[in-house]
Amino acid sequence: MDEGYIKFNSRWAETPAYPMEDLHELIMARQQLFEAGLIGAYPSGIGFGNISLRHPIQGNPDAFYISGSATGNVTQLSPAHFALVTKVDIEKNCLDCEGPIIASSESMSHAVIYRECPEVQAVAHIHDLTMWESLLHKVPTTDSSATYGTPEMAISIIDLLRNTDLKQSKLFVMEGHEEGVFAFGNSLEETVGIILDN
Repeated sequence: MDEGYIKFNSRWAETPAYPMEDLHELIMARQQLFEAGLIGAYPSGIGFGNISLRHPIQGNPDAFYISGSATGNVTQLSPAHFALVTKVDIEKNCLDCEGPIIASSESMSHAVIYRECPEVQAVAHIHDLTMWESLLHKVPTTDSSATYGTPEMAISIIDLLRNTDLKQSKLFVMEGHEEGVFAFGNSLEETVGIILDN
């Protein structure tokens, strides 16, 4: 299993942590998913799951805060555990981020949702085998050949957003990433609610 490994070229500018006032709601939403066992770590220590919140910046309305790489096993996150993704280039498999930690390995998947859906404010990627099995091909499902954190996965998500009812259902399964489920919404509360209701 290659869970948790970053597959894109990351240009990371290390900076101090962002203000708690920017991240408080995101930290609370992540805690709900962590306590439900939907974000966490495997016995091997490899973390899974991530959550993000749109944070427009000058020149990029689709920038977002996201939990950092290898934070799944951290019981309680702080601002030191979040990065700001400022630019994504799918074709070049390249991502720019800044903050005290490098952005999550699933950042490219989050990025395409924000880019394709200007109304979306939050995105979460969780792991749950039972949910994954029950939803597989019953909700929009990414291509089986697309693995997590790759341009192929990003392209598969774009295809679902443009050619299925995903913009309405706001929930999809990653066939090529066992246990992987994504949800998004117009708020953190809606996003977490979609997951917990399934």
